Amino acid sequence: MTNSFHDEMIAILPRLRVQALSLTRNRAAADDLVQDAVCNALAAQHSFTPGTNFSAWMHRILRNRFISDLRKKRETGNIEDVPASAMAGSGAHEERLVVKELAEAMNRLPADQREALVLVVMQGMSYDELAVATGCAVGTAKSRVFRARRQLATWLYGEERDISTVVLRGAVQRLRTHVQARPAASV
Repeated sequence: MTNSFHDEMIAILPRLRVQALSLTRNRAAADDLVQDAVCNALAAQHSFTPGTNFSAWMHRILRNRFISDLRKKRETGNIEDVPASAMAGSGAHEERLVVKELAEAMNRLPADQREALVLVVMQGMSYDELAVATGCAVGTAKSRVFRARRQLATWLYGEERDISTVVLRGAVQRLRTHVQARPAASV
């Protein structure tokens, strides 16, 4: 079990980092959150049941750690105060504008909707896995993703209409390409 557990842990680290970035909106804080979640998981390794959904288990640990840290800090400031320029980078001018516009819109989403959208669209998590990872009903998970997509459509297109999966996935793919093109040290 130990080797398999550690292999699964290593394989999920990039996905945990994406979730941590969507929660914290800060690279250093995201790295700390992932490290703390991994430490918690290693300490609770005996409680994981082999054959169950390791990904959902880890995402839940990370999310719970994030919530615990927020409760400890009890900060009165807005945790989403990150300049939009932090998401912009080098590339074609038009692509930078698309990425910047998407990042600004994503930053404006409520944290629960942003997290749900990132986990389903960018990470490919199912609604059932999302529900387990976030501790909500499947219907609530679906609703969060739907509301996030609808709100993004309103902000990005300036009108009330449901954003098509193709358009959203295209924007997400451009964002992924942009993130992957960055040097490993700055990601």
